[in-house]
Amino acid sequence: MTSPSPRPEPRSSAFRRWLLEGTAPAAVPAAEHEGFYIEERAVQIRHQTHPWWKVMCLTGVDYFSTLGYQPGIAALAAGALAPFATLVLVIVTLFGALPMYRRVARESPHGDGSISMLERLLSFWPSKLLVLVLIGFVATGFVITITLSAADAAAHLVENPFVKSALGSQQILVTVVLIALLGAVFLRGFKEAIGIAVVLVIVYLGLSAVVVLKGASLVLAHPQVVGDWFGVLRQGYANPLALVGAALLVFPKLALGLSGFETGVVVMPLVQGNRGDTEQEPLGRIANGKKLLTTAALIMSVFLLASSLVTTLLISPAAFQPGGEANGRALAYLAHQQLGEVFGTVYDVSTISILWFAGASAMAGLLNILPRYLPRYGMAPDWARANRPLVLVFMAIALIVTLAFKANVDAQASAYATGVLALMTSAAVAVALSAFRHGERGLGIGFTVTSLVFIYTSAVTILNSPEGLIIALIFVAIILAVSIASRVQRSFELRVTSVEFDDSAKSLLKEFPIRPLRFVAHDPDDVTPAEYRKKELRARQMAHLPDADPFIFLEVKIDDASEFSDVVEVSGHTVGEYRVLRAKGSSVPNTIAALLMHLRGKGTPPQVYFQWSEEGPMAAAFRFLIAGEGDVPPLTHEILRRVEPDRDRRPIVHVGG
Repeated sequence: MTSPSPRPEPRSSAFRRWLLEGTAPAAVPAAEHEGFYIEERAVQIRHQTHPWWKVMCLTGVDYFSTLGYQPGIAALAAGALAPFATLVLVIVTLFGALPMYRRVARESPHGDGSISMLERLLSFWPSKLLVLVLIGFVATGFVITITLSAADAAAHLVENPFVKSALGSQQILVTVVLIALLGAVFLRGFKEAIGIAVVLVIVYLGLSAVVVLKGASLVLAHPQVVGDWFGVLRQGYANPLALVGAALLVFPKLALGLSGFETGVVVMPLVQGNRGDTEQEPLGRIANGKKLLTTAALIMSVFLLASSLVTTLLISPAAFQPGGEANGRALAYLAHQQLGEVFGTVYDVSTISILWFAGASAMAGLLNILPRYLPRYGMAPDWARANRPLVLVFMAIALIVTLAFKANVDAQASAYATGVLALMTSAAVAVALSAFRHGERGLGIGFTVTSLVFIYTSAVTILNSPEGLIIALIFVAIILAVSIASRVQRSFELRVTSVEFDDSAKSLLKEFPIRPLRFVAHDPDDVTPAEYRKKELRARQMAHLPDADPFIFLEVKIDDASEFSDVVEVSGHTVGEYRVLRAKGSSVPNTIAALLMHLRGKGTPPQVYFQWSEEGPMAAAFRFLIAGEGDVPPLTHEILRRVEPDRDRRPIVHVGG
């Protein structure tokens, strides 16, 4: 059997070829004994696995790098209350987020993250729309990770005493340059380098530990700073309950410290498991993934508490204010002040490197999360299968966001928190529902409480800084618009992975050895012999065919119109003297076209007979896109025309009144 001749590809420029280099094929032709069908193969990447602690460092370039700005943000938001607000953050991390994501690791060990759990809990279009909205918040979190990390890296650079005189007023320019360099890395062809991440994390945490320990030694040497701090707290908060209440109210502003958990479950395919692991039950990978999450959370909790305490006690509140030397760089400020300019510069270089690499981690996340969902929904344009166009799009968005926020770390904190909290809230709801569905009532109640905490935190964050939600909604709107446009454009593809006949269907087809096979499209909701007789008569009148030429009736039932690609299942039936093939698929025109192409074989192409629809064109187009039905005859012909350019080989569509 010969495959259809491919359409000649238009000549493209060298730039276009470079831009689309490495684009994954959207469809691959495949042949079977009975005919031809189109198979859209999911791209499966077999990752080289690594010990869990090395993969933890890969996620840590994002998670641990928040130490570069988190203590300063905490002090700016909470003042003297920062250590207590940070303690609330640590409690939520260890007793809320960590158990929640350990559950996600167990139920989604293949790198799909918490989004896939909600996707499985719903179905049809609500499932797809929910995923698209969540992807919008993912994009918000990751893009702001790039811009905020670059802005903070720039803040560390321009505040360094050796370059401050030259770059002191150029933070926006430095941030733009860092983002452009990040984009250049991905345009050249970025590969995740766990070895680099391990070095960056070990050096950065080691130097941060030196700064924190130096700060702790100063506090012990000058205990009066603790007394002064308690004095400020007593003046502001009359009793411990008031202090706890104030800490709880400030907590939403510190939500940045919760980042990294979603990344931790997304990279689980990189985690080395046990020899006995299978793809269905990777028990070793799950266990090691839980170790990764737990260890990262414990390390981060210790550093968050210690850094918040020493910076609050040792740095003047004025230095945390916008324009202050400790704003967005509290630990670096302490390193320069207490350990000298040389050590401070080394610490700056380490901080700048890990913050810059945190942007790389976020970009890699964006390039992974979009292809993971959108292509199988049919909601990604062709160019989205290549990395470089996506990199250019995200770099442009990152530059716009940077200019809009004037590369200010504090101003971007709420937008970042909105994206992070939206993901964590959805994950909390997903694990709570999962626990109840598995009969784990106690866990379900516990995760429900966690969900309420994240819902409260998200609501407070949005009310206090609505620009974060506005940015997230802009991303959601862009993703929805592009996705819908792509789905409309790709709806005319022959998007069936395979056509499967049961034994009754195979036996029925053997009764019709003479070609061409002639099919009459029929409504599956009216299967009386009288209706079949009427349909057959109209088909014979349409084509002026004698009674000796046999017909097979073809009926299509829609199973899930929201699915883009599908397996068509065909069964054979006999109704009186009539032979009927009944197929199940996600779209009537695509199912019929796939069946005709599959049965084409080497002989004469099959033919199908329709009646014109009485439905208006706009309503029919809408029903095709949403329900997989609509004006079936012209849609079937268009799908066949696109998949088979050779008219002599193309199945024939007849339409009558």
